[in-house]
Amino acid sequence: PKSLCILRLSAVGDICHTLPVVRTIQTHWPQTRISWIIGKLEASLVSDIPDIEFIAFDKSRGIKAYRDVRQALHGRRFDALLHMQMSLRSSVVNRLVSTNNRIGFDQARAKDLQWLFNNVQIPAHQNQHVMDSFFGFTEALGINEKNLNWDIPIPKPDKQQAKTLLPGKQPTLVISPCSSMSYRNWNGDGYAAVCEHAIKRYAMRVVLTGGPSITELEMAEDIETKCRFPIINLIGKTNLKQLLAILKRAKLVIAPDSGPAHMATAVSTPVIGLYACTNPDRARPYFCQEWVIDKYHEAVQEKHGKDTSQLPWGIRIRDPGTMERITVKDVTDKLDDFMQKKGN
Repeated sequence: PKSLCILRLSAVGDICHTLPVVRTIQTHWPQTRISWIIGKLEASLVSDIPDIEFIAFDKSRGIKAYRDVRQALHGRRFDALLHMQMSLRSSVVNRLVSTNNRIGFDQARAKDLQWLFNNVQIPAHQNQHVMDSFFGFTEALGINEKNLNWDIPIPKPDKQQAKTLLPGKQPTLVISPCSSMSYRNWNGDGYAAVCEHAIKRYAMRVVLTGGPSITELEMAEDIETKCRFPIINLIGKTNLKQLLAILKRAKLVIAPDSGPAHMATAVSTPVIGLYACTNPDRARPYFCQEWVIDKYHEAVQEKHGKDTSQLPWGIRIRDPGTMERITVKDVTDKLDDFMQKKGN
């Protein structure tokens, strides 16, 4: 193809899942022009990647956001559209792209009626990790390899800031305590206890990271108040590029199912994932199955009286208290195991 249009607006974690797919296309067809319609926030993480045109969709502009995309695409035609998001918003954007080949998910997986907006479906597969499901789009294009590469540029000032904040070679534990979905969040008591364990036993430098939401700021205050040792609180103080630079300098990250967990994967930093509400087989940090704390399967069994294999793939448990299945010992034991194997 001479040109392809990628449609994946959000969220940060899924942008990180999408990028290796785009990198694979670039490797296989280096002359193909790629345009990516992406959310404004998510664009701030990846828009400086060379050889990809990014068209930002700013949902805060309401109907004007669609006009902006239409204007950016005016007079242009693509050999194919890869519609990699299942939402009514993205399906409306789909219709702004001029192409004869609209590739979307297979009907069994296409939520929000996505299949109605496309004329080509990717091969149907069951029970895949999100990133593997995205590689169905390259499979539909006839590309069978996977290039698991991100190579997101980090500007020099952001690298220098991370080096200034985290100088020397002291091992750094980054805790990104919150997800955008509050039901996935663990608790301040637990995080504070894990901070103390990492500092006392391994002399680690502990850093809290996250966005400026009230939930995250309150969580940071709770952890700081309850931890008896100094920690570095950067919650609400970094943009996505700065966060990426900090994650790259870390030895280890602890996080629930959230964007920073997948950003860490993009810079090859291991993640202890805290999973009780979402299926880690579907959404864990891609290379870190060994370090996942999985309470999801037991939560599903208790709530539904069935094994996960008998229920829809990726079903979520949103009941309050589900994350409390994860104990401090679960996390410190996993940290101990990691440091024993990877500490040097």
